[in-house]
Amino acid sequence: MKIFIALLLAVSCTACSTFKTVSPDRGRVDITSQGYDSNCKEIPRVYSGVFYNLCLLNSTKNSKSKSGFHIELPGVPSIILDTVCSAVSDTVVLPYTIYTQVNDGNIKVD
Repeated sequence: MKIFIALLLAVSCTACSTFKTVSPDRGRVDITSQGYDSNCKEIPRVYSGVFYNLCLLNSTKNSKSKSGFHIELPGVPSIILDTVCSAVSDTVVLPYTIYTQVNDGNIKVD
């Protein structure tokens, strides 16, 4: 049982999206990755890590990208893995995120 709990904690610690969105600065978060900007305007605080990753997948190439070298959105398998881990972490912090959703509303996306 101790090994299972340690493994669960280790997996949930890889959920970077949850850590970025649980307590964002001024209620705003930046969703960009390697020359791509998210098309989302806001995400809910409840399961925000999962929604962060979905918005990351819903991205378009930004105009600030350098040169004509074009790479498709990289890291899709790692985003999917992070989404699964974020779902676990989001569930753990669910009481807090429900409270902040009611009091502060959605997180704005820059």
